[in-house]
Amino acid sequence: MTARLVPYESLNAQQRQQVEAIEVHPEQIKFSGDIHGALHTLLSRPGPGVKGFALLAEDIPVAFLLLKRPPVLPAWADEHSATLHALQVDQRAQGKGYGKACLQALPEAARLAWPEIRGLELSVDADNEAAIALYARFGFVDSGEAYKGRIGYERRMGLVF
Repeated sequence: MTARLVPYESLNAQQRQQVEAIEVHPEQIKFSGDIHGALHTLLSRPGPGVKGFALLAEDIPVAFLLLKRPPVLPAWADEHSATLHALQVDQRAQGKGYGKACLQALPEAARLAWPEIRGLELSVDADNEAAIALYARFGFVDSGEAYKGRIGYERRMGLVF
């Protein structure tokens, strides 16, 4: 598998259309949202605090994610980190290791985007055991904190550089 995580702004017009066609399983939408919401977040008010990334497999987008920094950093995050949002692997490409490829490439992509950051953070639904285990395999550590989120309790996880 040849896959690379690239900034959204570096995509060509065809690849941007392919990103718009990313679909997640309906049961995953409550966790990650859909591609239209993620792109709206990225494109409605462009600024230095939100960056989008696409995972390309053979130059075709198969996954998408957002990273956030101030001034749009969530209240629960440390100001010296970037936060991961809306990680979405196209349902037609799931089971091929693309989610893992995103997480493996994420620290370098985040440091290139914002060299001053000291780590990554994310918030994950407490019931989403598969996601928690996946994040842990890539070095994210559960902070032990839980808080009431949109659809239930969420856990904070972090990766320090």
